[in-house]
Amino acid sequence: MAITFKKDVQYYKFCAYGFFKNLRFFEPFLLLFFLDKGLSFLQIGTLIAIREITINIFEIPTGILADSLGRRRSMISAFVFYIVSFIIFFFSDTYWMFIVAILFYAYGDAFRTGTHKAMIFEYLKINGWENQKVHYYGHTRSWSQTGSAVSAVLAAIIVFRTGNYSTVFLISIIPYLIDLVLMTTYPKVLEGERRSLERGKILSTFKQTIGDFIFSFRNPGILRAILTQSVYSGYYKAVKDYLQPVIKTFALSIPLFLYLENEQRSALMVGLIYSIIYILTAFMARHSGRFAERFLNAGRALNITMLVGLLLGGFSGWFFFRNIYFPAVIFYSGVYLVENLRKPIGIALVADRLDRDVLATALSAESQAETLFAALFAPLIGFVADRWGVGQGLMIVSGLLIVLMPLYSANVRPKKK
Repeated sequence: MAITFKKDVQYYKFCAYGFFKNLRFFEPFLLLFFLDKGLSFLQIGTLIAIREITINIFEIPTGILADSLGRRRSMISAFVFYIVSFIIFFFSDTYWMFIVAILFYAYGDAFRTGTHKAMIFEYLKINGWENQKVHYYGHTRSWSQTGSAVSAVLAAIIVFRTGNYSTVFLISIIPYLIDLVLMTTYPKVLEGERRSLERGKILSTFKQTIGDFIFSFRNPGILRAILTQSVYSGYYKAVKDYLQPVIKTFALSIPLFLYLENEQRSALMVGLIYSIIYILTAFMARHSGRFAERFLNAGRALNITMLVGLLLGGFSGWFFFRNIYFPAVIFYSGVYLVENLRKPIGIALVADRLDRDVLATALSAESQAETLFAALFAPLIGFVADRWGVGQGLMIVSGLLIVLMPLYSANVRPKKK
Protein backbone atom coordinates (compact mmCIF):
# COMPACT_ATOMS: atom_id res chain seq x y z
CA MET A 1 0.00 0.00 0.00
CA ALA A 2 1.39 3.40 -1.02
CA ILE A 3 1.90 6.08 1.63
CA THR A 4 -0.70 8.79 1.04
CA PHE A 5 -0.73 10.83 4.26
CA LYS A 6 0.65 14.36 4.28
CA LYS A 7 3.62 15.33 6.43
CA ASP A 8 2.05 18.52 7.75
CA VAL A 9 2.78 20.57 10.87
CA GLN A 10 0.83 18.21 13.14
CA TYR A 11 2.75 15.22 11.76
CA TYR A 12 5.99 16.86 12.87
CA LYS A 13 4.46 17.69 16.25
CA PHE A 14 3.58 14.02 16.73
CA CYS A 15 7.15 13.09 15.76
CA ALA A 16 8.67 15.74 18.03
CA TYR A 17 6.55 14.51 20.93
CA GLY A 18 7.92 10.98 20.48
CA PHE A 19 11.48 12.21 20.11
CA PHE A 20 11.50 14.29 23.30
CA LYS A 21 9.41 11.75 25.24
CA ASN A 22 12.11 9.15 24.64
CA LEU A 23 14.95 11.37 25.82
CA ARG A 24 14.85 9.41 29.05
CA PHE A 25 18.53 9.59 29.85
CA PHE A 26 18.11 7.27 32.82
CA GLU A 27 16.65 4.38 30.81
CA PRO A 28 19.88 2.71 29.56
CA PHE A 29 21.21 2.77 33.14
CA LEU A 30 18.07 2.21 35.24
CA LEU A 31 18.82 -1.35 36.34
CA LEU A 32 22.51 -0.52 36.89
CA PHE A 33 21.38 2.48 38.96
CA PHE A 34 19.28 0.23 41.19
CA LEU A 35 22.08 -2.32 41.53
CA ASP A 36 24.49 0.48 42.42
CA LYS A 37 22.11 1.53 45.21
CA GLY A 38 22.29 -2.00 46.67
CA LEU A 39 18.97 -3.40 45.48
CA SER A 40 18.59 -7.09 44.64
CA PHE A 41 17.13 -8.34 41.36
CA LEU A 42 13.97 -9.37 43.22
CA GLN A 43 13.59 -5.88 44.69
CA ILE A 44 14.08 -4.41 41.23
CA GLY A 45 11.47 -6.84 39.91
CA THR A 46 9.02 -5.76 42.60
CA LEU A 47 9.61 -2.10 41.71
CA ILE A 48 8.78 -2.89 38.09
CA ALA A 49 5.73 -4.84 39.26
CA ILE A 50 4.58 -1.96 41.49
CA ARG A 51 4.93 0.41 38.56
CA GLU A 52 3.00 -1.85 36.23
CA ILE A 53 0.25 -2.71 38.74
CA THR A 54 -0.23 0.99 39.52
CA ILE A 55 -0.52 1.70 35.81
CA ASN A 56 -2.93 -1.22 35.53
CA ILE A 57 -5.16 0.19 38.27
CA PHE A 58 -5.20 3.77 36.99
CA GLU A 59 -5.01 3.27 33.22
CA ILE A 60 -8.69 2.66 32.48
CA PRO A 61 -9.87 5.53 34.74
CA THR A 62 -7.34 7.90 33.16
CA GLY A 63 -8.31 6.69 29.70
CA ILE A 64 -11.93 7.45 30.50
CA LEU A 65 -10.85 10.81 31.89
CA ALA A 66 -9.03 11.54 28.64
CA ASP A 67 -12.08 10.67 26.53
CA SER A 68 -14.47 12.48 28.86
CA LEU A 69 -12.61 15.60 29.95
CA GLY A 70 -9.92 16.19 27.34
CA ARG A 71 -6.88 14.39 26.05
CA ARG A 72 -4.52 17.38 26.11
CA ARG A 73 -5.17 17.99 29.80
CA SER A 74 -4.42 14.33 30.51
CA MET A 75 -1.14 14.49 28.61
CA ILE A 76 -0.06 17.67 30.42
CA SER A 77 -0.84 15.98 33.76
CA ALA A 78 1.30 13.01 32.71
CA PHE A 79 4.40 15.13 32.17
CA VAL A 80 3.94 16.87 35.53
CA PHE A 81 3.92 13.46 37.27
CA TYR A 82 7.00 12.37 35.31
CA ILE A 83 8.97 15.45 36.35
CA VAL A 84 8.09 14.95 40.03
CA SER A 85 9.22 11.33 39.71
CA PHE A 86 12.61 12.32 38.26
CA ILE A 87 13.23 14.74 41.13
CA ILE A 88 12.47 12.05 43.74
CA PHE A 89 14.73 9.53 41.97
CA PHE A 90 17.59 12.02 42.00
CA PHE A 91 17.42 12.50 45.76
CA SER A 92 16.57 8.90 46.75
CA ASP A 93 18.85 6.20 48.18
CA THR A 94 16.44 3.69 49.73
CA TYR A 95 14.07 1.07 48.39
CA TRP A 96 11.05 2.77 49.98
CA MET A 97 11.81 6.14 48.41
CA PHE A 98 12.20 4.41 45.06
CA ILE A 99 8.68 3.06 45.54
CA VAL A 100 7.41 6.64 45.91
CA ALA A 101 9.32 7.71 42.79
CA ILE A 102 8.07 4.75 40.78
CA LEU A 103 4.48 5.51 41.81
CA PHE A 104 4.68 9.04 40.41
CA TYR A 105 6.22 7.64 37.23
CA ALA A 106 3.36 5.14 36.99
CA TYR A 107 0.78 7.92 37.36
CA GLY A 108 2.43 9.68 34.42
CA ASP A 109 2.34 6.53 32.32
CA ALA A 110 -1.30 5.92 33.22
CA PHE A 111 -2.31 9.37 31.97
CA ARG A 112 -0.18 9.12 28.83
CA THR A 113 -0.56 5.57 27.45
CA GLY A 114 -3.40 5.16 25.02
CA THR A 115 -4.24 8.86 25.09
CA HIS A 116 -1.63 10.04 22.60
CA LYS A 117 -2.32 7.09 20.29
CA ALA A 118 -5.98 8.08 20.34
CA MET A 119 -5.04 11.62 19.32
CA ILE A 120 -3.03 10.27 16.38
CA PHE A 121 -5.84 8.01 15.20
CA GLU A 122 -8.36 10.82 15.65
CA TYR A 123 -6.22 12.99 13.39
CA LEU A 124 -6.07 10.23 10.78
CA LYS A 125 -9.86 9.90 10.94
CA ILE A 126 -10.36 13.64 10.46
CA ASN A 127 -8.12 13.66 7.38
CA GLY A 128 -9.43 10.43 5.84
CA TRP A 129 -6.14 8.56 6.34
CA GLU A 130 -7.52 5.69 8.42
CA ASN A 131 -6.00 3.08 6.11
CA GLN A 132 -2.58 4.54 6.88
CA LYS A 133 -2.53 3.58 10.58
CA VAL A 134 0.45 1.23 10.45
CA HIS A 135 2.52 3.53 8.20
CA TYR A 136 1.69 6.72 10.15
CA TYR A 137 2.14 5.25 13.61
CA GLY A 138 5.30 3.51 12.42
CA HIS A 139 6.73 6.84 11.25
CA THR A 140 6.00 8.58 14.56
CA ARG A 141 7.34 5.62 16.52
CA SER A 142 10.54 5.70 14.48
CA TRP A 143 11.12 9.24 15.76
CA SER A 144 10.60 7.93 19.29
CA GLN A 145 13.30 5.32 18.71
CA THR A 146 15.58 7.97 17.21
CA GLY A 147 15.12 9.91 20.44
CA SER A 148 16.12 6.79 22.36
CA ALA A 149 19.28 6.45 20.24
CA VAL A 150 20.26 10.07 20.90
CA SER A 151 19.35 9.62 24.57
CA ALA A 152 21.67 6.61 24.92
CA VAL A 153 24.66 8.55 23.57
CA LEU A 154 23.98 11.62 25.74
CA ALA A 155 23.32 9.46 28.80
CA ALA A 156 26.64 7.66 28.33
CA ILE A 157 28.42 11.03 28.14
CA ILE A 158 26.66 12.21 31.31
CA VAL A 159 27.55 9.06 33.27
CA PHE A 160 31.11 9.09 31.90
CA ARG A 161 31.68 12.71 32.95
CA THR A 162 29.88 12.65 36.31
CA GLY A 163 30.76 9.12 37.41
CA ASN A 164 27.27 8.46 38.81
CA TYR A 165 23.86 7.42 37.55
CA SER A 166 21.67 9.85 39.52
CA THR A 167 22.39 12.90 37.36
CA VAL A 168 20.60 11.41 34.35
CA PHE A 169 17.27 11.74 36.17
CA LEU A 170 17.74 15.44 36.77
CA ILE A 171 18.69 16.18 33.15
CA SER A 172 15.71 14.13 31.90
CA ILE A 173 13.46 16.92 33.20
CA ILE A 174 14.50 19.23 30.33
CA PRO A 175 12.99 17.29 27.37
CA TYR A 176 9.88 16.54 29.39
CA LEU A 177 9.32 20.24 30.00
CA ILE A 178 9.61 20.74 26.22
CA ASP A 179 6.97 18.05 25.61
CA LEU A 180 4.69 19.61 28.21
CA VAL A 181 4.81 22.92 26.33
CA LEU A 182 4.43 21.16 22.97
CA MET A 183 1.23 19.50 24.16
CA THR A 184 -0.39 22.91 24.70
CA THR A 185 0.01 23.61 20.95
CA TYR A 186 -2.01 20.56 19.82
CA PRO A 187 -5.29 21.53 18.10
CA LYS A 188 -8.40 21.39 20.26
CA VAL A 189 -10.13 19.10 17.77
CA LEU A 190 -7.93 16.25 19.07
CA GLU A 191 -9.43 16.56 22.55
CA GLY A 192 -12.20 14.12 21.59
CA GLU A 193 -15.95 14.56 21.61
CA ARG A 194 -16.56 14.25 25.36
CA ARG A 195 -15.07 17.24 27.15
CA SER A 196 -17.93 18.51 29.28
CA LEU A 197 -16.96 19.64 32.77
CA GLU A 198 -20.41 20.84 33.78
CA ARG A 199 -21.53 19.77 37.20
CA GLY A 200 -23.97 16.85 37.11
CA LYS A 201 -22.94 15.71 33.63
CA ILE A 202 -19.55 14.19 34.49
CA LEU A 203 -20.99 11.01 36.06
CA SER A 204 -23.30 10.36 33.14
CA THR A 205 -20.42 10.97 30.74
CA PHE A 206 -18.29 8.42 32.57
CA LYS A 207 -21.13 5.89 32.50
CA GLN A 208 -21.62 6.39 28.78
CA THR A 209 -17.90 5.99 28.09
CA ILE A 210 -17.73 2.80 30.18
CA GLY A 211 -20.75 1.47 28.30
CA ASP A 212 -19.07 2.20 24.97
CA PHE A 213 -15.93 0.53 26.24
CA ILE A 214 -17.73 -2.68 27.21
CA PHE A 215 -19.68 -2.71 23.94
CA SER A 216 -16.48 -2.35 21.90
CA PHE A 217 -14.93 -5.39 23.59
CA ARG A 218 -17.74 -7.90 23.16
CA ASN A 219 -16.06 -9.23 20.04
CA PRO A 220 -13.74 -12.16 20.98
CA GLY A 221 -11.52 -11.24 18.03
CA ILE A 222 -10.67 -7.93 19.70
CA LEU A 223 -9.72 -9.67 22.94
CA ARG A 224 -7.53 -12.12 21.01
CA ALA A 225 -5.81 -9.25 19.19
CA ILE A 226 -5.16 -7.48 22.49
CA LEU A 227 -3.67 -10.62 24.05
CA THR A 228 -1.38 -11.20 21.08
CA GLN A 229 -0.12 -7.64 21.20
CA SER A 230 0.14 -7.26 24.96
CA VAL A 231 1.82 -10.53 26.02
CA TYR A 232 4.99 -9.87 24.05
CA SER A 233 5.02 -6.17 24.96
CA GLY A 234 4.63 -7.15 28.63
CA TYR A 235 7.52 -9.60 28.25
CA TYR A 236 9.58 -6.86 26.61
CA LYS A 237 8.86 -4.41 29.44
CA ALA A 238 9.81 -6.98 32.07
CA VAL A 239 13.10 -8.13 30.54
CA LYS A 240 14.42 -5.18 28.53
CA ASP A 241 16.44 -3.57 31.34
CA TYR A 242 18.32 -6.81 32.01
CA LEU A 243 20.29 -6.02 28.87
CA GLN A 244 22.24 -3.52 30.98
CA PRO A 245 24.09 -6.03 33.23
CA VAL A 246 24.64 -8.21 30.15
CA ILE A 247 26.34 -5.28 28.37
CA LYS A 248 28.30 -4.33 31.51
CA THR A 249 29.61 -7.88 31.87
CA PHE A 250 30.53 -7.90 28.19
CA ALA A 251 32.27 -4.51 28.48
CA LEU A 252 34.39 -5.61 31.44
CA SER A 253 35.30 -8.91 29.74
CA ILE A 254 37.03 -7.34 26.73
CA PRO A 255 40.52 -5.73 26.88
CA LEU A 256 39.47 -2.25 25.81
CA PHE A 257 39.80 1.10 27.64
CA LEU A 258 41.59 -0.61 30.53
CA TYR A 259 42.89 2.75 31.75
CA LEU A 260 39.31 3.82 32.61
CA GLU A 261 37.27 3.04 35.70
CA ASN A 262 34.81 0.14 35.42
CA GLU A 263 31.80 2.48 35.49
CA GLN A 264 33.26 4.56 32.67
CA ARG A 265 34.05 1.49 30.56
CA SER A 266 30.55 0.10 31.00
CA ALA A 267 29.00 3.53 30.35
CA LEU A 268 30.77 3.80 26.99
CA MET A 269 29.68 0.33 25.94
CA VAL A 270 26.09 0.78 27.17
CA GLY A 271 25.79 4.07 25.29
CA LEU A 272 27.27 2.62 22.10
CA ILE A 273 25.16 -0.54 22.03
CA TYR A 274 21.91 1.17 23.04
CA SER A 275 22.37 3.86 20.40
CA ILE A 276 22.89 1.19 17.72
CA ILE A 277 19.86 -0.74 18.95
CA TYR A 278 17.61 2.33 18.87
CA ILE A 279 18.78 3.33 15.40
CA LEU A 280 17.78 -0.15 14.24
CA THR A 281 14.47 -0.06 16.13
CA ALA A 282 13.66 3.28 14.48
CA PHE A 283 14.21 1.61 11.11
CA MET A 284 12.02 -1.33 12.15
CA ALA A 285 9.17 0.88 13.33
CA ARG A 286 9.32 3.02 10.19
CA HIS A 287 9.06 -0.02 7.90
CA SER A 288 6.62 -2.10 9.95
CA GLY A 289 3.82 -1.18 7.54
CA ARG A 290 5.70 -2.64 4.58
CA PHE A 291 6.54 -5.72 6.64
CA ALA A 292 2.86 -6.24 7.55
CA GLU A 293 1.86 -6.06 3.89
CA ARG A 294 3.91 -9.18 3.19
CA PHE A 295 1.32 -11.20 5.12
CA LEU A 296 -2.26 -11.90 4.13
CA ASN A 297 -3.28 -11.65 7.78
CA ALA A 298 -1.89 -9.24 10.38
CA GLY A 299 -2.41 -11.90 13.04
CA ARG A 300 0.05 -14.20 11.30
CA ALA A 301 2.68 -11.42 11.27
CA LEU A 302 2.16 -10.90 15.01
CA ASN A 303 2.39 -14.63 15.79
CA ILE A 304 5.60 -15.13 13.80
CA THR A 305 7.34 -12.07 15.25
CA MET A 306 6.30 -13.09 18.76
CA LEU A 307 7.83 -16.55 18.41
CA VAL A 308 11.02 -15.07 16.93
CA GLY A 309 11.31 -12.52 19.75
CA LEU A 310 10.85 -15.13 22.49
CA LEU A 311 13.40 -17.42 20.87
CA LEU A 312 15.90 -14.57 20.68
CA GLY A 313 15.39 -13.83 24.38
CA GLY A 314 15.82 -17.49 25.30
CA PHE A 315 19.00 -17.92 23.24
CA SER A 316 20.42 -14.70 24.69
CA GLY A 317 19.89 -16.10 28.18
CA TRP A 318 21.59 -19.36 27.22
CA PHE A 319 24.65 -17.59 25.80
CA PHE A 320 24.92 -15.38 28.89
CA PHE A 321 24.63 -18.45 31.12
CA ARG A 322 27.49 -20.05 29.14
CA ASN A 323 29.62 -16.87 29.53
CA ILE A 324 29.53 -16.18 25.79
CA TYR A 325 28.75 -12.50 26.05
CA PHE A 326 28.89 -11.05 22.54
CA PRO A 327 26.21 -13.37 21.06
CA ALA A 328 24.15 -12.78 24.22
CA VAL A 329 24.14 -9.04 23.49
CA ILE A 330 23.32 -9.59 19.81
CA PHE A 331 20.38 -11.92 20.50
CA TYR A 332 19.12 -9.68 23.31
CA SER A 333 19.12 -6.74 20.91
CA GLY A 334 16.76 -8.74 18.70
CA VAL A 335 14.12 -8.63 21.45
CA TYR A 336 14.08 -4.82 21.06
CA LEU A 337 13.92 -4.98 17.27
CA VAL A 338 10.98 -7.39 17.26
CA GLU A 339 8.99 -5.24 19.70
CA ASN A 340 9.30 -2.18 17.47
CA LEU A 341 8.55 -4.13 14.30
CA ARG A 342 5.33 -5.63 15.65
CA LYS A 343 4.08 -2.78 17.88
CA PRO A 344 2.57 -0.60 15.09
CA ILE A 345 1.00 -3.69 13.51
CA GLY A 346 -0.62 -4.76 16.78
CA ILE A 347 -1.84 -1.28 17.72
CA ALA A 348 -3.34 -0.75 14.27
CA LEU A 349 -5.04 -4.17 14.38
CA VAL A 350 -6.66 -3.33 17.71
CA ALA A 351 -7.61 0.22 16.66
CA ASP A 352 -9.26 -1.00 13.44
CA ARG A 353 -11.97 -2.69 15.49
CA LEU A 354 -12.70 0.09 17.95
CA ASP A 355 -15.16 2.94 18.00
CA ARG A 356 -13.12 6.13 17.65
CA ASP A 357 -15.05 7.93 20.41
CA VAL A 358 -13.55 5.54 22.99
CA LEU A 359 -10.12 5.14 21.46
CA ALA A 360 -8.23 6.48 24.48
CA THR A 361 -10.19 4.16 26.79
CA ALA A 362 -9.80 1.09 24.60
CA LEU A 363 -6.15 1.64 23.73
CA SER A 364 -5.50 2.21 27.42
CA ALA A 365 -7.04 -1.22 27.96
CA GLU A 366 -4.48 -2.67 25.54
CA SER A 367 -1.70 -0.91 27.44
CA GLN A 368 -3.25 -2.12 30.68
CA ALA A 369 -2.93 -5.69 29.50
CA GLU A 370 0.74 -5.05 28.72
CA THR A 371 1.36 -3.72 32.21
CA LEU A 372 -0.44 -6.68 33.80
CA PHE A 373 1.79 -9.17 32.01
CA ALA A 374 4.90 -7.11 32.79
CA ALA A 375 3.90 -7.10 36.47
CA LEU A 376 3.66 -10.90 36.38
CA PHE A 377 6.93 -11.51 34.53
CA ALA A 378 9.19 -8.96 36.29
CA PRO A 379 9.23 -10.51 39.81
CA LEU A 380 9.59 -13.97 38.28
CA ILE A 381 12.73 -13.10 36.34
CA GLY A 382 14.08 -11.16 39.34
CA PHE A 383 13.52 -14.12 41.65
CA VAL A 384 15.29 -16.53 39.28
CA ALA A 385 18.10 -14.04 38.54
CA ASP A 386 18.89 -13.66 42.28
CA ARG A 387 19.17 -17.42 42.76
CA TRP A 388 20.61 -18.77 39.52
CA GLY A 389 21.52 -15.80 37.34
CA VAL A 390 20.14 -13.42 34.71
CA GLY A 391 20.67 -15.93 31.88
CA GLN A 392 18.56 -18.59 33.57
CA GLY A 393 15.82 -16.04 34.25
CA LEU A 394 15.65 -15.15 30.56
CA MET A 395 15.57 -18.81 29.52
CA ILE A 396 12.79 -19.75 31.94
CA VAL A 397 10.48 -16.81 31.16
CA SER A 398 11.03 -17.05 27.39
CA GLY A 399 10.55 -20.82 27.35
CA LEU A 400 7.38 -20.62 29.43
CA LEU A 401 5.80 -18.11 27.05
CA ILE A 402 6.72 -20.20 24.00
CA VAL A 403 4.99 -23.23 25.54
CA LEU A 404 1.87 -21.15 26.32
CA MET A 405 1.68 -19.47 22.88
CA PRO A 406 -1.43 -21.45 21.73
CA LEU A 407 -3.40 -19.72 24.51
CA TYR A 408 -2.78 -16.16 23.34
CA SER A 409 -1.68 -16.23 19.69
CA ALA A 410 -3.75 -14.26 17.19
CA ASN A 411 -6.50 -15.75 15.10
CA VAL A 412 -5.13 -16.13 11.57
CA ARG A 413 -8.42 -17.08 9.94
CA PRO A 414 -9.79 -14.59 7.41
CA LYS A 415 -12.01 -11.90 8.96
CA LYS A 416 -15.72 -12.56 8.41
CA LYS A 417 -17.52 -9.99 6.35
